[in-house]
Amino acid sequence: MQNIYFKPEIKRFATLFLILTTLLISVQAQQKEVTKIQYKPVINGKPSEGPGVTVLFSDNVASLSDSKNKIRDFIDYNRNQTVTILNTETGLFKTLTAFNQLPQPTTGEVHDTILGFECEYAVISSFSNKIELWYTDKAGVKGSPYLNYLPDEKSLVLRVTINGNRTLQAVSVENVAGETSPDYPFDAAREVTAPEMEELKIKSRYTSLVIFENQTVNFDPDLPVPAENELKTGEIYRFSKGSVVMKKIKMPESWKKGGQVFARLACWSDGDAYDRTGSVFIIPETEKEITMTDALLNGTAVLPVFTDSAGQNYQGFTSTPDYETPVEIMRFFTSFGARYFNTRRVINNYNWKDAAFYNQEVTPLIPSDAEELWVGVFIGNYDKGGHKINLQFYFYPSFDDEQAKPNWIQPLFYTVNVMEMSGQNYGRFFRTDTLKVEFTVPDSVSGLQLLYTSTGHGGWGGGDEFVPKKNQVFIDGKQVFEVVPWRTDCATYRLGNPASGNFANGLSSSDLSRSNWCPGTLTPPYLIPLTGLQPGKHVIEVAIDQGADENGSFSHWSVSGVLAGNKK
Repeated sequence: MQNIYFKPEIKRFATLFLILTTLLISVQAQQKEVTKIQYKPVINGKPSEGPGVTVLFSDNVASLSDSKNKIRDFIDYNRNQTVTILNTETGLFKTLTAFNQLPQPTTGEVHDTILGFECEYAVISSFSNKIELWYTDKAGVKGSPYLNYLPDEKSLVLRVTINGNRTLQAVSVENVAGETSPDYPFDAAREVTAPEMEELKIKSRYTSLVIFENQTVNFDPDLPVPAENELKTGEIYRFSKGSVVMKKIKMPESWKKGGQVFARLACWSDGDAYDRTGSVFIIPETEKEITMTDALLNGTAVLPVFTDSAGQNYQGFTSTPDYETPVEIMRFFTSFGARYFNTRRVINNYNWKDAAFYNQEVTPLIPSDAEELWVGVFIGNYDKGGHKINLQFYFYPSFDDEQAKPNWIQPLFYTVNVMEMSGQNYGRFFRTDTLKVEFTVPDSVSGLQLLYTSTGHGGWGGGDEFVPKKNQVFIDGKQVFEVVPWRTDCATYRLGNPASGNFANGLSSSDLSRSNWCPGTLTPPYLIPLTGLQPGKHVIEVAIDQGADENGSFSHWSVSGVLAGNKK
């Protein structure tokens, strides 16, 4: 057979023709006929101004979500499946649900006419909700405003009513000339199971930041203090003989837009059997000359001191013109030996917890305009094994797109002696003295409140740990708050305390009621509104009915107070 050779010009023309034909086919595929179904909400029989739903139907696929969304839902009538596709930083993921796996409808005799279509009626029960559907197979298109509520595989749902009072109703069904067919990246997405997809979806909605992971907090008298010029962002440092761990973190950009922040902590024993005071705190950037970071590096001698009427010195408990206390964001208490002692005290039908878990919203206490800040965790203990912790921050975006007002934070006092192992005194001065701090409220702050955290200690029968004591807070001599901080629910956490001592009457030490704390729990702050406090200088005082010493035993109180508000 004779070979045929084409001139270069003919080859180029053929190549160009092929490219143009391919592009034309692609464009035609994108411009397939699209039908738009728009739904509007009706609440208790009245039209609502809330957002509606737009469904685009093309090529036998209904798209329920905007193409810009991270999570997109499709009803694929070619495959008889609903499809959810999630777009993440690591790629596309999809989960598939066959129509026969969806909640199945029960048809009824109710009829209605919607947009000129006579509609059939069906009911679905889903998670104890009554879902009513009105649908037609005469519209020439298919779909539903809800992914999981389908009457059959051939109909268009024109109305959905949930529990009799919340409705989405179609207001238009129209072919849209020139509308681009919705992108449907089915083949590009990797399939995962429904439980895996739910986990991926949840994690895609917020930003998580790991602070500490399997981090030891113990007592190590030989631990060297790092040099100040060695401190780097993102590195972990241990201070005060190992009882304090610190890390400087970079704040995510998303937090500047506002939202909510949660601190999630896990703590378990790595050798220490006792319940210990713990505190998660931050040290933001400040114009003050001294912070707790300086003391951790250079010792308690750099901290301001006040002397009580008994001649006892207390270092760094109150903010001054030159010093700012840490901002406590979480007060917690370790359990009696969770994990380490689980197999050392085995009791039939006692299934010991593997760790103590704490999860607390800390939104008002995290500076929204900070680029970086120090995060620290203190656990007071003298055990070589000590404890281990995991700590993460979770930043959840706000529910709307409005820019949140920057928050304003002013720590006033903090008597948790986080440098106990470096000689910082216990807060035992309330027996004869009040805690007094001067502060200034700028005129640029609104929504002012005091976050006050208080726990009593003194671990013998007559000590303040086990005796209710009144706390009072005064501003400019006027009482603004009074409480007897007390917890009666400590027995709830018995299974987190394997090393707790047991008494002859059947009680365990971890069961006993205490002054606002239990072994293995959080102590959240009291929120004290101060919206009527005028700008300018003020004096705050804290008075506590602290009990008397008994021989070598003494009571003490760990209190912290932080002013929080919003910048106008």
